[in-house]
Amino acid sequence: MITLVSWNIAKRHQPWRDLVSMGDVDVALLQEAGRVPPDLGDRVWLGPESHYDSHRWNSRWFEGRYPRLLDRWPMVALLSDRVRVEWFQQVSPISEVRANEIAVSGIGTIAAARVVPLDSDTQPFIAVSMYARWMRPHPSTRSKWRVGAPDGSAHRIISDLSAFIGDTDPSSHRIIAAGDLNMAYKLPPDRPESFAERERTVFARMEALGMELMGPRYPNGRPAAPPPEPPHDPRNVPTYHSSQRDPATAEHQLDYVFASRGFHESVSVRALNSVEDWGSSDHCRIVIEVD
Repeated sequence: MITLVSWNIAKRHQPWRDLVSMGDVDVALLQEAGRVPPDLGDRVWLGPESHYDSHRWNSRWFEGRYPRLLDRWPMVALLSDRVRVEWFQQVSPISEVRANEIAVSGIGTIAAARVVPLDSDTQPFIAVSMYARWMRPHPSTRSKWRVGAPDGSAHRIISDLSAFIGDTDPSSHRIIAAGDLNMAYKLPPDRPESFAERERTVFARMEALGMELMGPRYPNGRPAAPPPEPPHDPRNVPTYHSSQRDPATAEHQLDYVFASRGFHESVSVRALNSVEDWGSSDHCRIVIEVD
């Protein structure tokens, strides 16, 4: 069995140490990750920077406007010697890539690698870390939505992910895609100022690609208590708490795992979202096991 953890670590150092101390994690699919603490340099392997850092392929249009494009990234990290990881190098969104490349259309939204188990019982699979960044409306809209919306980034991620789907039969693919989508599953559409209808298109599009939503779903995670208002899907489990809350009062699920239909039967998912297990970020850890 291969164990992965999906986790938004908010550019903190302690989560890297938490991951190493878990002991049985083979691969981490991280979001908002910064540099590995120097003392863990021989315990965590990130592969080439080109697998996550968009500075490697993006143009220099941002010079004079921003000091840098971004300081935190989705990453695929190797944590054990039970697997081999073959990282895909990011390139601009061209129509044809080499075998070791992935065409990327969003800055700081995706990282991907092939995970090759070194035992003979588990076949290789593609692992994707997703982060649906908030995108502000264009200035011409004069919108009051200062933060913006995540669905634009999520659709870019899906477009990039779809390059790994080359057949109409989902069972011909072995893909796990996990991460922070910054949105709720089946949020009631009548919620004031809700992006619910737009966000539903993200989950519908994943389903159309043959990607099964694996959760985490109750009972594979602690439910919010009391349930948030207005009620989300009753099987949602909280995976995030704001700075005004803590793990005990967390109520929103923003993190999800998808797996190729057919392959998903070999994948199990659970949220480490109890107060005791939450960990050192504002998001909890999502454990993914592949038989």
